[in-house]
Amino acid sequence: MPLSYGLNELLLRLEPLRRDVAEHPMYAHLKSREDVQVFMEHHVYAVWDFMALLKALQRLLTCTHSTWSPIGTAQIRRLVNEMVLEEESDEIDGVATSHFELYRVAMHEAGANVGRIDAFIDRIRAGCGVDRALADSGVPPGVQTFVRSTFETIASDVPHVIASAFAFGREDTIPNMFGSIFGAIPELKQLATFERYLNRHIQLDGDAHGMMAIAMLNQLCAGDSQKWREAADTAVRALGARIALWTAIQQALGSRVTRWGTPGQLAHD
Repeated sequence: MPLSYGLNELLLRLEPLRRDVAEHPMYAHLKSREDVQVFMEHHVYAVWDFMALLKALQRLLTCTHSTWSPIGTAQIRRLVNEMVLEEESDEIDGVATSHFELYRVAMHEAGANVGRIDAFIDRIRAGCGVDRALADSGVPPGVQTFVRSTFETIASDVPHVIASAFAFGREDTIPNMFGSIFGAIPELKQLATFERYLNRHIQLDGDAHGMMAIAMLNQLCAGDSQKWREAADTAVRALGARIALWTAIQQALGSRVTRWGTPGQLAHD
């Protein structure tokens, strides 16, 4: 590894993994509405823990206490808060909503079972820890592994580590990843809210949030080669976790016994 390590070296290291995510064979299995239901019932947890990463950054890089004082740089605070604004309270067709809540509407429209994710959120709201909430809700092992990986990163409490997982495990990856999903589903036009969700992220993350997340990481690492190496290691783990999640969903798509409930069943709705 070179003595000087920065963004260019990180990107070179990630290129094969980014390609593996964009070209994963899971997309080819999204052939029907039922396949989309299976996908959404798994993927919704990644939609949820995306916000966990972003909120961890907001906690570390801005002041969220009522006894306010400025933390860090105003530029980083603006980057974080602008992303929070659009992810937690975006305006979709004139209505404010979080992207997680939009996804749940899309699940309902697609006929996906929302019972498990609703039960999980109920446990989180009740103060249950993430590990216990995942287990109590009967979340599949592959999904549990993905979410736990996210929270291991959050538990580091290291801003540049969490920012790297957010930038390269999520924002930078999402446009190509969702573009692959968009192109794979023949019935997408019949799933208007899911199509809107995918389009919004392809546009928002491709045009703004991806660059904003990388700009934030660039400031956090500055010229520190050790921080960049740690950021690269984190990004490799985050992309590896995504590939493993996609593989788990591919396996679920090939075996209906992993379905929660019967096709089209809407529990707790």
